[in-house]
Amino acid sequence: MEKLFMESRELLQSKEFCQKLARNFSSSSGRAGKPIVKWNEVQNWFTTRQQESKVKVPSVTNTYKDESRLPQTCLLNDGDQSCQILKGLVAKVGEKVLDLSELEFEAKSSTDGAWYDVDMFLSHRVSSSGETEVCVRFVGFGAEEDEWVNVKKAVRGRSIPFEHSKCCKVMVGGLVLCLQERRDQSIYYDAHVLEIERKTHDIRGCRCLFFIRYDHDSSEETVRLRRLCRVLG
Repeated sequence: MEKLFMESRELLQSKEFCQKLARNFSSSSGRAGKPIVKWNEVQNWFTTRQQESKVKVPSVTNTYKDESRLPQTCLLNDGDQSCQILKGLVAKVGEKVLDLSELEFEAKSSTDGAWYDVDMFLSHRVSSSGETEVCVRFVGFGAEEDEWVNVKKAVRGRSIPFEHSKCCKVMVGGLVLCLQERRDQSIYYDAHVLEIERKTHDIRGCRCLFFIRYDHDSSEETVRLRRLCRVLG
């Protein structure tokens, strides 16, 4: 919270920013069984802190020492353990972020093995095997579709569509997220690239062809770059 106060003052009064921050606080491990943090409570904390602050502001460069640059959610009495799930998720993304509003994740559904964007993390628990699980709500789905997923195996940073100029980043043997198009639906699944037919780009962009195999059903097909996304890990 202190780090966010120093780095993102222009966002502190934003309702959307405070709502996202409150959702992440509420889903942290240290708050299991505790009341949900309200967005206006987060905003009030920032407002109070802003009023208490003096004219001189610490150098922003000093706030970059923490390698993850993750806001210290522990300040809301979450305890040290409360930070670990969020820190672990940020580590999976592999990129530095300024605040929680920049964090975007996707999760693998146990119902069909496909990956969907995460709207929010609702709760957490530890499975009988000792692994952490989180309850997620997917973007565009209601509460009836909420799922418990394994943090290590089924949550990662949101995959990014390949730009036409970046098709060279797709390599044989590499893992990609591919849009499987079927008559009744189109869903994103993990796949591995088996072969690549490089072609000269034209006004339409990349014309290369990628022969892939889906991990969930071992089916194979040839696709264009527009259906591929880079997996962040």
